[in-house]
Amino acid sequence: MHFYSNLRRWRMVTASASGLIIGFLAFFTPTTGAAEGIAAGQLSFEEAVALAGRSAPVLDARSSDVTAAQAEATRAAALPDPQLIVGIENLPVSGSGAFRPDGNDMTMKKIGLMQEFPARAKRQARQLIADRQVDRAQALGEIERLEVQEQAAQAWLAAWAAQRELDSYAALRAQAALAINVAKARLSGGTGSAIDAMAAQAAALEIENRIDGSQARLQAARASLARWLGTSPGHLPAFGAAPILTELPFPEAVLLSTIDRQRELLDWRYREAIAEAEIGLAAADKRPDWSIATAYAQRDGSRADMIMVELRIGLPLFAGNRQDRAVAARRAELASLVAEREEARRAQKEAIERALAEWRGLKQQVVRKEREILPLAQDRSETAVAAFGGGGSLQPWLDARRDELESHVQHARHLAELGRVWAALAFLMPREESAP
Repeated sequence: MHFYSNLRRWRMVTASASGLIIGFLAFFTPTTGAAEGIAAGQLSFEEAVALAGRSAPVLDARSSDVTAAQAEATRAAALPDPQLIVGIENLPVSGSGAFRPDGNDMTMKKIGLMQEFPARAKRQARQLIADRQVDRAQALGEIERLEVQEQAAQAWLAAWAAQRELDSYAALRAQAALAINVAKARLSGGTGSAIDAMAAQAAALEIENRIDGSQARLQAARASLARWLGTSPGHLPAFGAAPILTELPFPEAVLLSTIDRQRELLDWRYREAIAEAEIGLAAADKRPDWSIATAYAQRDGSRADMIMVELRIGLPLFAGNRQDRAVAARRAELASLVAEREEARRAQKEAIERALAEWRGLKQQVVRKEREILPLAQDRSETAVAAFGGGGSLQPWLDARRDELESHVQHARHLAELGRVWAALAFLMPREESAP
């Protein structure tokens, strides 16, 4: 009866420990919405990611870059400003009238305007380059937003996993406290030993050490998350439900078939477009520019005033040594970009395949831990401490407790790693880009 009484007591004391498994099972439940998380006083995953995507200062910088590029684009094809012509012509520099405006009847005071007209092809090419610069600035903003969201997601998941680890250690406190009480009771009753009492106390202290380390990791993770949300770690509420880390937002086939639309390759598309537009600008240099000027000239004395109209046209007569070489240089630069982009595509494909392999492996380990290893380790510890309470040896419980601690450590690490890989794959491109 003594054995079963202690067993019932242990079951009651450790009933709260079953909440650990329930908490881990929340890992497989869908994420709650941001509004629901706020209403419940919790910081949901989606809310944290959305807030980071709105408040990061680097996104303001990218927005300013877009504004600057758009401002440049509005003037790219504009004509040059007109030029004012003011001067004096035929001023004598010798003789009795030297340097006198009235020293010669051919001296004229002149005022006029000149307007340059670059070739239309050049203006169109400059406009195209400016438009592509705007597109690239917008793409860089989208790339930055995805990177910020990934960093915030990884910080949230790291803090969430650290909290799960801390909760698991806290749940083991009750078991360690019961072992200490049983050891002391047996020692007082003359059926136990001081060694068992000290071993039980050492086991409890080890759990406290694990809790302290886990709290430190949690605070570090919360500090990282607070950085992306623009707040302090102390102002962060409790964490809501995690996303389903065993399911990716994009099918694996889509991830492998949309490499050119993913953030690591997105900038290359616009760099190539700019390089192609620069080829057009180099080719347009073969088109002559022209300008027109008109002026009014006033002469002293009885001489009649005059007007001047002048037309100037550029003569690109040596294109082989000038414009053609510029076109060849721009084409070589484009070829270099194309080759570098292909190298980047191969590297990105490799990175995705490696990440998918890591994600599959971590997913299997996490699922196995959740469904089999952790429940088995808990049952083993409960049985061992109950046996100790019924008069058995303490060593089986010490061994079972050590193994359960290691199982929780490994599980917390696997959760954090799974979250890191999941976030890296989940924010490769916007959700609306998922169609192949």
